[in-house]
Amino acid sequence: MADVKREIERKYEVADGSLPGLAGAGAVADVVDRGVVELDAVYYDTADERLGAASLTLRRRTGGADAGWHLKFPVAPGVRDEIRAPLSDTVPEEIAALVRSRVRGAELVPVVRLRSARDVRHLVGADGALLAEASVDTVTAERLNRAGGTARWTEIEVELADGADPAVLDAVEERLAGAGVRPSKASSKVAEALRRTGGSRARSAGRAAAPVTAGDHVLAYLREQREAILSRDPGVRRDLPDSVHQMRVATRRLRSAFRSFGSVLDRDATDPVAAELKWLARELGVDRDQEVLAERLSDALNAVPPGEVTGPVRERLDSWATARHGSTRAHLLGVLDSARYLALLDSLDTLLADPPLRKRAAKKPRKVLTRALRKEGAELARLVTAALDLPPGEDRDHALHQARKRAKRARYAAEAAVPALRGPARTLARAAKKLTSLLGEHQDSVLARQTLRELAAVAHAAGESAFTYGVLYEREERAARRTEEKLPGKWAKARSAFPH
Repeated sequence: MADVKREIERKYEVADGSLPGLAGAGAVADVVDRGVVELDAVYYDTADERLGAASLTLRRRTGGADAGWHLKFPVAPGVRDEIRAPLSDTVPEEIAALVRSRVRGAELVPVVRLRSARDVRHLVGADGALLAEASVDTVTAERLNRAGGTARWTEIEVELADGADPAVLDAVEERLAGAGVRPSKASSKVAEALRRTGGSRARSAGRAAAPVTAGDHVLAYLREQREAILSRDPGVRRDLPDSVHQMRVATRRLRSAFRSFGSVLDRDATDPVAAELKWLARELGVDRDQEVLAERLSDALNAVPPGEVTGPVRERLDSWATARHGSTRAHLLGVLDSARYLALLDSLDTLLADPPLRKRAAKKPRKVLTRALRKEGAELARLVTAALDLPPGEDRDHALHQARKRAKRARYAAEAAVPALRGPARTLARAAKKLTSLLGEHQDSVLARQTLRELAAVAHAAGESAFTYGVLYEREERAARRTEEKLPGKWAKARSAFPH
């Protein structure tokens, strides 16, 4: 079973292999020599180094207290989540699954071997508690996967102890700087090894050119969303908070961009990919919608006076939420391991590598993107007006849901246009977001009422009181009416932000 460790560390270049005195640096009261540890790590990647391109590192390490397989995900500068699994001859399945969206059908092969003599010091506080571990690492690197040589260097690594104050690292860095020690230019040992032994194929392309044409802007947005899907995939597999939602949003943004910017990209080529994105969003939504609805109903029940709660309502609601989450999660993991999902990722890569650009893609962005936003505004106006003309009821609920989806599409189009249109597009994106939130609140109330009817029927069949479900239902009806009353004013503000 894989374990997770949050790793907060800093690396420094050092020429003479010595560690300056660190006692008295901030809260560090003493430095305890823990001896030298011999570490031997083989780093794995695809032949074209896809993991390295995404700042991921995968290694099999022996020696030291944490021998095993380690997969590291960047969280912030100097912060990574390290997923650990026991030693084995091949990459463990729980580790392989976390890089599947990057690797797909490619083979993971050894690319670098690092052997390190680690001279370890414990930095402790006045009470003897461990604050950080500082080490001087003498590293020998050997390139394994293609022409390259060996390299040898020495570096200082300082890693914060679990639960320690990050200010310790700042104090240590200040002391090191005073001794002439500078931060390492490389983010990791393997990155330094690749640089010293022949470079990295994945990083050789350099920085992308700034967007110039309408096509440049749209493609930059699409690539950003494709990367969001790939980067969120491991979080979904790990069941991290908000990961499903963010991955689903990226699929929606991609699909919306294909539709909103049909004058830039040929719909004949993008529609099949959009259809698969719709499938993926739907599969992701099963778990996400369940999560949102369960939280809404739980909060609503917390607000009901105790005297109006009759029967095991809380227990039934918790049982419903737990059972649904367990089944939908298993299904979602199956989706992420499916050939259909991996084929979708391949299709996205192919489309973005050779985009089906139309003639307007070569034009300057302002006119092309403004026209797309104007078109979105006109269609949204039609849907909102039609919904408001309907009497309250199921037809109106459905019409408002359709307007909500179109408002999201308009918001995403505006967000994509921000780098080109700047302030006006940013204003439109904010207005569309507020409209979408209001319409989303209405739709959540619709779904909550449907679920409450189902739960009430089950409770009644079990001989339980359905009174509390009725109380919750009536509150949801009132909430829906309030959102409908606010809609004309919110729509007027959003409508004024669209280009005319």
